Amino acid sequence: MENINGKIGVTTENIFPVIKQFLYSDHEIFLRELVANAVDASQKLKALAGAGEFSGEYGDLKVEVALDEDNKVLTITDHGIGMTAEEVDRYINQIAFSSAGEFLEKYKDQNIIGHFGLGFYSAFMVAGKVTIDTLSWKEGATAVKWSCDGTPSFEMGEGEKAERGTTITLFLDEDAEEFAHKGRISALLQKYCKFMPVPVVFGKKTEWKDGKEVETEEDNVINNIDPIWTKAPSELKDEDYLNFYKALYPMEEEPMFWIHLNVDYPFNLTGVLYFPKIKERMAIEKNKIQLYCNQMFVTEHVDNIVPDFLTLLHGVIDSPDIPLNVSRSYLQSDSNVKKISTYITKKVADRLEDIFKTEREQYEQKWDNIKLFIEYGMLSDEKFRERAMNFALLKNTEGKFFSLEDYRKGIEGNQTDKDGNVVYLYATDKDAQFSFIEAAKNKGYDVLMMDCELDSHFVNLLESNVEKSRWARVDSDSVDNLIVKEEKIKPELSEDDKKALEEMFKSVLPEGNEYNVEAENLGAESAAVLLTKNEFMRRYREMSALGGGLNFYGSIPESCKVIVNMENPLIAKIWADREGSKELLSQVVDLALLSNGMLKGKALADFIQRSENLLK
Repeated sequence: MENINGKIGVTTENIFPVIKQFLYSDHEIFLRELVANAVDASQKLKALAGAGEFSGEYGDLKVEVALDEDNKVLTITDHGIGMTAEEVDRYINQIAFSSAGEFLEKYKDQNIIGHFGLGFYSAFMVAGKVTIDTLSWKEGATAVKWSCDGTPSFEMGEGEKAERGTTITLFLDEDAEEFAHKGRISALLQKYCKFMPVPVVFGKKTEWKDGKEVETEEDNVINNIDPIWTKAPSELKDEDYLNFYKALYPMEEEPMFWIHLNVDYPFNLTGVLYFPKIKERMAIEKNKIQLYCNQMFVTEHVDNIVPDFLTLLHGVIDSPDIPLNVSRSYLQSDSNVKKISTYITKKVADRLEDIFKTEREQYEQKWDNIKLFIEYGMLSDEKFRERAMNFALLKNTEGKFFSLEDYRKGIEGNQTDKDGNVVYLYATDKDAQFSFIEAAKNKGYDVLMMDCELDSHFVNLLESNVEKSRWARVDSDSVDNLIVKEEKIKPELSEDDKKALEEMFKSVLPEGNEYNVEAENLGAESAAVLLTKNEFMRRYREMSALGGGLNFYGSIPESCKVIVNMENPLIAKIWADREGSKELLSQVVDLALLSNGMLKGKALADFIQRSENLLK
């Protein structure tokens, strides 16, 4: 063939700055694109052989990456289908656009997997000059050499390549010197190509010999061409899943369990998602799920492909049906993305329900770790919530687990109030709320542990979705007021007495809170004074601390209800001798403050001194 000098089919003066600045914000992407093209060319040869169009030996289809650090030259070689001069002209010279604006408009929102030209031109982000040496698989084909120095001009003529395939050579720019180091190239190949379906070779393996590291004859293959998500679950053992997890996250503990995704209609999706073991619930890391397209790494940001609550999981998702734009970011508005999100949610719910039904003991053992996932899912995804109502668990203060249905059946006989509501009592801190928990147990009531960061929101959710139910924290009122069985007889006090009682107690209560003093008949054996916090306000204050548009509640001063047990002998003594019992009044109030963790500093020191004086 004769040599050709020409201009790439672009009418704008120079498209390369546009490619460099607009298409790829991260220049390291060039290596992924070029290796992906090489892999694609290799797979196409396999496809041609499978279809009977290519009858020759296709031999070793490895992709070879080589770096000359001294001369700053990087090459990517494949043994795939190669190109004829006509194909080079079509894929490289004639990109078929008339201006930079039209180019961007045409390609920015399209799936470009397989658009060789666009991926190829990413090379000019890091190279001042790029050459192509290629020989087509077609019988009688002539080798072609193409070169371009980063302007719209190119040279193309007959080449010297004797083996089928293509070699791309990049003469790296000075400002891309970081890519002229083997360590950097090796790291990028590990990041983007470690699961590509054709062997990717970068140099030779090394060994330690005679006090130094020397190269061996063995190729340094950087990728695993058959990762576990490409296999059927029936071919895999638990050990395979655990080893793969360790390869992905070498510093993490073993996962609790996993879900193998495999669907080919109405979209293609494979992958493995793992439930990680959580050390600290608020130290959970998102963006641990890796998105692949035909085994090529795309991103760790899978928002909207995976429902938000499942971004807490780890693992891999691979789908050629997630449309990628020119920089291989996925298109969130695509209908397939929504279908995939729905499918993943269903598969996770299926797996959890299966473990709940068939491995209940194991499920209960792992509940404290998976509780956050499930509560977050129920709060943020309606369809998941409907499913999870069947496998969510409740744990009581004795460490026993119950399904929502079983727990209601267990308590409704004893914990139904006069209005027919089943009252769920719960604690958030067994030690701090010990006296309130014991008071409830003495009544024959059961108390749940709700100590997860999301539980204030979760309690609201259950209250809204479980018919005729009411949730109350065990320290939000006296036990008799939490589950009112019948109309209570209030102490008979005149308005003046009520005012005097309020003033008397407020005079010894610490400043900084609002207090509502109420007289109750709780029985002679019950505490003299109880301090409680309104269930509604406390719950919404906790929710505001986690965000969600409830910051108004966080700014409201804390309000405490002071319940004075008029049937307690100490209160009767104080009330009978109001002037002479001020020290005793301070003592019973401080005891109530102490039981709520509200007695501190000087007030605590005064209480200790007063207690010692009373004991003398």
